[in-house]
Parts: sequence; C-alpha cells; structure tokens
Amino acid sequence: MQDSGSGAGLRGIDSVDGTVAWASGTEGTVLRTTDGGAHWTKCAVPDADKDGATLDFRGVQAWDANTAIVMASGPGDKSRLYKTSDGCKTWRLLFANPDKGGFWDAVSVADQSNLMILGDPVDGRFSVFETQDGGKSWSKEKDEGLNSNDKEGAFAASNSSMLVNWIDGPAVFGAGGPSGARLFYQCDTCKSRAQWTASTIPCFPRGQAAGIFSLNYRDWRYLIAVGGDYTKPNESSGTAARSSDGGRHWTASTIPPHGYRSAVEWSKSLKAWITAGTNGSDISRDDGRTWQPLDNGNWNALSLPFIVGPKGRIGRLDASAIPKGN
Repeated sequence: MQDSGSGAGLRGIDSVDGTVAWASGTEGTVLRTTDGGAHWTKCAVPDADKDGATLDFRGVQAWDANTAIVMASGPGDKSRLYKTSDGCKTWRLLFANPDKGGFWDAVSVADQSNLMILGDPVDGRFSVFETQDGGKSWSKEKDEGLNSNDKEGAFAASNSSMLVNWIDGPAVFGAGGPSGARLFYQCDTCKSRAQWTASTIPCFPRGQAAGIFSLNYRDWRYLIAVGGDYTKPNESSGTAARSSDGGRHWTASTIPPHGYRSAVEWSKSLKAWITAGTNGSDISRDDGRTWQPLDNGNWNALSLPFIVGPKGRIGRLDASAIPKGN
C-alpha cells in the first residue's frame, strides 16, 4: 500500500513507465508520482476557481511526467476533458460534453492529436466523439450501429470500458443493461451502412447495474472482458470471459474471479492477467480460463504496477509476493 495523501475516491490511474504515474478521482482530484509511488503529490484542481472541486475524474491518460489529460464523468457539461503540459500546475479545458443528457464513460488516446471519448446513449444512441487535432475540433459519430437498447449504458468505473486499436484495427466497447451485455465493434473497412455492430455476450448477467465493465488485450486477437453486477460485489458467476478472435466470439471463464470486476490488464512480465474490483483482485495464468484470488481489497482501476480504489487507496504490485503456483 502507498500513501496517496488523499481521501478521494480514485477511479483513474495511468502508469507511464512504472516510475511516472498519474491518478484521478472525486473532488477534482489529480495525483502524480515521479518516483514509483514513494511520494504522491496533489495537482492543481482544474477550474478550481469555478466548479473544479465538484468534478469526478474517472479517467486519466499521460504521456510523461509533465503531460496528461483527465476526463470528468458527470451529467451534461460535468463531463469534461482537461490537459496539462506543465506537470499539472495549470490545466486547459479541451472539451465539455455538448449533450445535456450525456455522461462520459471512457477516453482513449493514440497521441496528443488523436483522441476518442465514449459516452452513454443520448436520444437512443451511444455517444462517440473523436478529434484529430488535439481537441481543437470534435466530431460525433452518427452511425446507426450505435443505437442502444432500453436502459442500456456503458460503465465509467475504471476508464476501461472502451478499447481502441489506433494502429490498424477497430474500436470496441462493452455495455450492459436489462436486455443483457453487449459488445460494440467498429469496422472501418466495412461497406455496409452501419460501421458499428453490436452482439450480445450472454456470459455476463442482465440488469441495470450489470454488464461488461472493462476490456483489455494481450494482442488484438486475444481479449479479456470482465464485469458482473456492481450491486452484487461478491457474486462470482458471469464476471469474466475471453475471446481469441478479436471479440467476435466469447467463452466464459471456467473458474471466474471471486466477485464483480471493474478492471483487467495483461502483465507481460508475469505472463498473466490481473483483474480487480470492489472485493479484491485475481490472477489468471491460463489466458482467463481460470482465476485465483490475489487479495480482498477494495479496488476500482488498474494500470500495472498500480491499482487504485476508494478513500485514496493506491497499491503497487509486488510481483515477488505472488506464489509461483498461483
């Protein structure tokens, strides 16, 4: 465990290289470390002279010790994107949600020019915003393949409900609701009218608070999805699935994580997957077929080797403490 110096609920974490990392959360909180987490410092609050202290920063993406963006999730223009280039001494507003009924769930970056934002449905369609000029101008997808089901939404638990292959592939995102979990898949080369398609993933439970919460990849053919129902943190069934064909087909884990999970990541050094949620974390050494518990902490988001949770919780993975046979 590390001393964050904050009591905020942390849901955003991005490790640049294991030494430099950024975290974000409630009450306009942004934290930064440049020494591997030995010391975390609190950044200036974006728009502190206005309503910055009321913002909930669910996502953070960084390039180095000086440059990062943070995404606030909230109703309407409480969903915002800010950028710093001076080590978080000052912030510049890049974009505020133009949809009064919207709510942002995730942000993905290719570089400082190309960014994509996923938001909950507005007027029956998921909101996907893109910029190719660093936020000077934004376009909103109008594709009918983004049409949503009744009471369907994405989840902003860890800024990982959306994955974007910026090099040569699709964007994908997970969602959930009473009609079941769905995976939305973008096809840039498709000639059909709809560039986005959605498929139901029956591995996950149905419900207003249930579905796919996080996606990650080992490579762009092998994906892991985790989730469940966040109102049932100790329910293990329907919390993880794997795909070996880029997300086209999914198989539920034989032994799932030991509860609802909001984040998942592949560790190249450990050759294992790690997933975490509000009742702990788990590890899989067989590509998500089976999972074994690591701890019983309260967590929200992962960016290895760091993990964050409520009340300022930050931990750093001690790989040497993981049993080899686990």
